[in-house]
Amino acid sequence: APNSGGDRGGAPRSRPAPMVRDGTMTASSRPVRVRIAPSPTGDPHVGTAYIALFNYVFAKQQGGKFILRIEDTDQSRARADSEQMIFDALRWVGLSWDEGPDVGGPFGPYRQSERKAIYAEHARLLIERGKAYRCFCTGERLAEVRAAKIAAKDSFLGYDRHCRAGERAESDARAAAGEAHVVRLIVPDGQVVVRDRLRGEVTFDLAQIDDQVLLKSDGMPTYHLANVVDDHLMEITHVIRAEEWISSTPKHVLLYQAFGWDEPAWHHMPLLRNNDKSKISKRKNPVSINYYRDAGILPHALLNFLGLMGWSFGDDREKFTLAEMVEAFTWDRISLGGPVFALDKLTWLNEKYIHELSNEELADALIAWRLRKDYLAQLVPLVRQRIKRLDDFVPATTYFFAGDLDYADVAAELAIPEVAPADVAKGLLGYVDRIEAREGWDHAGLEAEARAWCEALGWKAKHAFMLLRLVVTGRKASPPLFETMAVLGKELTRRRLRQAAELIGKRA
Repeated sequence: APNSGGDRGGAPRSRPAPMVRDGTMTASSRPVRVRIAPSPTGDPHVGTAYIALFNYVFAKQQGGKFILRIEDTDQSRARADSEQMIFDALRWVGLSWDEGPDVGGPFGPYRQSERKAIYAEHARLLIERGKAYRCFCTGERLAEVRAAKIAAKDSFLGYDRHCRAGERAESDARAAAGEAHVVRLIVPDGQVVVRDRLRGEVTFDLAQIDDQVLLKSDGMPTYHLANVVDDHLMEITHVIRAEEWISSTPKHVLLYQAFGWDEPAWHHMPLLRNNDKSKISKRKNPVSINYYRDAGILPHALLNFLGLMGWSFGDDREKFTLAEMVEAFTWDRISLGGPVFALDKLTWLNEKYIHELSNEELADALIAWRLRKDYLAQLVPLVRQRIKRLDDFVPATTYFFAGDLDYADVAAELAIPEVAPADVAKGLLGYVDRIEAREGWDHAGLEAEARAWCEALGWKAKHAFMLLRLVVTGRKASPPLFETMAVLGKELTRRRLRQAAELIGKRA
């Protein structure tokens, strides 16, 4: 496996990670090392910044290290532009890391795709110890087994352990002959206890836990194997992550036990919630860090806001700096009730920070936000033929500087002839899905997706494109539609599409 912790452009090299390392020290006896491990499969999520913040704060308070690791074993979904956006977004919000793919470090590589040989060696070790086995079942057989379980109303739909009883020598021979297989963990009978530092002991019945796949047939690890091996080899002492991973933690505990390694200290943070207490989602709230940047939220205001999610500074204080949070942080002030990601609260906090800026600082913030020369230079070609005097420029471009739009003047025209409002709303969300799945953001790609979208829905392009124009700009006339969307950016464009879809859907 490559042993460089640097980026592809030649950042500092790291020492090779050992292929197998047995550890005996407990989390409490070692210097604190924590990590975040986002997957580069889309836009940088506010949830990533939220969890990163608490990892960072704890590490800095304890004089430890904060590590960024990229979990890109799902190569079909991993995107290079997404990885760079993660780096950029976290740095914009005010967080930096001590080790990672772009800065190097002594435990690299820090991309899982570059550690494939390490995972294969650890899977082999588990097979030798009788803790894992090769499974040669085909996809067709697994589907048949699942269908039979469903028909029998079996409460456990997991793998039937068909290959678990096979002879080791036969398994070795079939693998040596090149027969496709996966590697599965042997899950014992009984129970497993997860000792969470925030939630106490949580007991899981192993009868309901599958013989999980550790290594896929293409040789790539599953999340579970890669996560545990990397955390151990990188000497992670505390795993601080969202509560949605609690259900995976018994599998991780079993892996630590199978390897004979000490577990890290587990801290599962409460999930961010929408106003209705559902898990925060892009359908109800913007979840990309880049949206808040583009909408004019100050980075330290967003970081402060995330610090209020599930944690209390004390004395009813809501406004504090990152340094002050590091100084005051304690785990006993974490509230496990789902924190509500309330945009009005974020706007209130942002206003406080803006009003504290000097005139010069505010001018600098505005220039850095949207009054940069490079941004204005993108607008000029779009409107130069539409203005007669310089003072025409501002009214001609207001929607390029706005966040959410007021559709009051065009609401009645947000429609497609002879299409029900509910279907128009659904159609707009379908276009959002298309542009989100597409890598890159340029006018040619946006137009190509729009034409394919119209064809799939049976909508005339002239009607659909006018709908998009009204949604994106709030106007019937504007510069070329897709060039406008390209300059406006993904975050604001899709936010307006979703808001318009919600408005239209209420007519149904």
